[in-house]
Amino acid sequence: MQSKITGADTTLLFTARILNKYDVKYYRSNDTGFIQTEEPYWLQEAYSSAITKLDVGLVYRNITLRERIGPLLATYFNKSGVFLDYAGGYGLFTRLMRDNGFNFYHTDKFCQNIFAEYFDLTNLPVNTRFEAVTAFEVFEHLANPLEEIKEILTYSDNLFFTTELQPEVITGVEDWSYFSTETGQHIAFYNEATLNAIAQQLGCNFYTDGKFLHLFTKTVFDTNPFALVRDPFLLRKAKKLVKKSLQKIGIPDSLLMKDWKYIKDKLNG
Repeated sequence: MQSKITGADTTLLFTARILNKYDVKYYRSNDTGFIQTEEPYWLQEAYSSAITKLDVGLVYRNITLRERIGPLLATYFNKSGVFLDYAGGYGLFTRLMRDNGFNFYHTDKFCQNIFAEYFDLTNLPVNTRFEAVTAFEVFEHLANPLEEIKEILTYSDNLFFTTELQPEVITGVEDWSYFSTETGQHIAFYNEATLNAIAQQLGCNFYTDGKFLHLFTKTVFDTNPFALVRDPFLLRKAKKLVKKSLQKIGIPDSLLMKDWKYIKDKLNG
């Protein structure tokens, strides 16, 4: 089996039981270390529910990402621009970001937009370009990563995304809970070398916090935007620093009441 990132040869890493019923092979690319499953024939069954019941961290993750992404967007990008949350699930992140003053919209092909109705990609003109796109917990779900990431980048030259980087040692599925074999939805697993290879092929620069949060962008920054969270000393002071930075930057006023009036007018016809 060839790597879906570079086309390099792969080595069988291990076999694991998926959805408690399928024995599935996992392969590691011999060049970047990218890990992929065999062709995922079980996905339709795995996505019988778009949001897995095991994702009990959904609310906590979205609140945390709001706190992390807001200062980055306000510091390095046009905070008054239009933003898109790709594969945004129920629309919770879009709602949270709009509450913080960012003009966010939502899109998800497989999940109902519950929290950000009327602020969906379908409510915007066709071919709208965005200041930045977010794609959280998406990359590990991609059956054809290069093609699908390239598609996401048609919306913007800036893509913030999350995916947990591989631990240094993996000998079996028990070494890393992120394999999530119970759900069967995680089929692609990355490290920094893999993400660098993707960025190069797509003509992007790559920045990372070294663990979970990453950025593909056409912009070259003088320093890594994630430098704050890579320093353990600064990390302990992150919340205080973020609060001060937000005050200095001048985040736009919350869109909560504006959105309420807009939706009320829509409902009243």
